Amino acid sequence: MGEGIGISRRNFLRGRYEGRGKRICPPGATSASLEACTGCGRCVDACPTHIIRLIADRPALDFSVAECTFCGQCAELCPEPVFTGQPQQFPHVAMIGESCLARNRTDCQACRDVCPTEAIRFRPRAGGPFLPELSEEACTGCGACLPVCPVAAISIREVEWERAHV
Repeated sequence: MGEGIGISRRNFLRGRYEGRGKRICPPGATSASLEACTGCGRCVDACPTHIIRLIADRPALDFSVAECTFCGQCAELCPEPVFTGQPQQFPHVAMIGESCLARNRTDCQACRDVCPTEAIRFRPRAGGPFLPELSEEACTGCGACLPVCPVAAISIREVEWERAHV
């Protein structure tokens, strides 16, 4: 993954995702298991948050619209052996960039308000708005914080292989 999700401010406001970098697989699927995918689209129809898209006839997640709730409906309806497990965490975490409003002396805590695991907290700072802190241990990588950031300061980054599968 290396690169974060690239959402320009214009595309964010227009609701368009033109991501770059590596495909984000649905929970329980891997790049290797996607080879078994026939592109039937049942996972797309099953997703209650509508974040699964078919890209080149393979499912990928689009966090620009909502987050993954780890409901497992995509795995339940898939007729192929694409979903090999039911994880409750992705092998990536959120990353708050320097363009964050709070880091630039403007009060904003939108990401904290939507984080289902309370992985994003804000600590007080003298003379300015509170600063964001991300607990990687609490972050599931669900993507809830990405679409609410008004300046697209949040991206995702892979965690170390050992930590992702412990």
